[in-house]
Amino acid sequence: MILEKIESLLKEVSEVSASNAEELEALRLKYLSKKGEINALMADFRNVAADQKKAVGMKINELKQTAIEHINALREQMETKNDDSEELDLTRTAYPIKLGTRHPLTIVRNEIIDIFSRMGFTLADGPEVEDDLHIFTKMNFAADHPARDMQDTFFISQHPNDVTKNILLRSHTSSVQARVMERTQPPIRIICPGRVYRNEAITARAHCFFHQVEGLYIDKNVSFTDLKQVLLTFSQEMFGPETQIRLRPSYFPFTEPSAEMDISCHICGGKGCGFCKHTGWVEILGCGMVDPNVLELCGIDSNVYSGYAFGLGVERITNLKYLVSDLRMFSENDTRFLKEFESAN
Repeated sequence: MILEKIESLLKEVSEVSASNAEELEALRLKYLSKKGEINALMADFRNVAADQKKAVGMKINELKQTAIEHINALREQMETKNDDSEELDLTRTAYPIKLGTRHPLTIVRNEIIDIFSRMGFTLADGPEVEDDLHIFTKMNFAADHPARDMQDTFFISQHPNDVTKNILLRSHTSSVQARVMERTQPPIRIICPGRVYRNEAITARAHCFFHQVEGLYIDKNVSFTDLKQVLLTFSQEMFGPETQIRLRPSYFPFTEPSAEMDISCHICGGKGCGFCKHTGWVEILGCGMVDPNVLELCGIDSNVYSGYAFGLGVERITNLKYLVSDLRMFSENDTRFLKEFESAN
């Protein structure tokens, strides 16, 4: 009688299945727990005749082992299925995903770095979260300069009684120049590419963050003529050998004299068009001779050394090269827009 029951359970155990963890646990409890079917057989085993105990005992062990192996196999199968389902993204497009391309800002930034590197400039980098000392004070900004106001700059912490303790997101990469000058004696020839932040409304023509590349050259007997030649070389390398430049007087706290530089419009060849507002010229950067006060504040003797500095916006240069009309497109990650630059990589 007991052998027939064991054989029936063997067939039953071999055919059971489970579709989830709850059903699997229910099977384990049914057959292998203390109150399960197999343990109940052990209670009946006491009433088996002595000459049959060996055969019955072997069958019970076979049943128990079969139950353990089958339930373990169901568990492994379920875990494998779950692993496969986790890897399957049901929201993924059915089409093959193509490799991306370099961002247009990265393409242009790398080109700018390459041009200045060939002219002997080395890369310098600094923190994006800066202090007032390196952003404003060492760059010769007056204590009441508008750039120190909250409507122009993103402050992280402010100290009204001591502005030199202010912490802010850098509004230009000139802070990198200050850090290099205070720890390095001339000659210094660096470019400082990086992201900067200004408290401006986001529109097609402006953004609260953008990218700059600033340059600095300090040595003995550096002149404005050296600056002009470097900028002319850069412009012709970037926009073509026919490009012309012009320098217009301007004002920056950290340079004196200061200038803004225009290039001849490469769209119309300087003849005048809508892009250059029919002037034939497009502004691309600001520059000037480093103010002696900046040199002294950074620990460099202005009686011995002189230098020039310049700064240009990567977005501005990218607009000129690729005629992108809306600055917001650079930060929206629209793949349709980014695919337009595949050939530029």
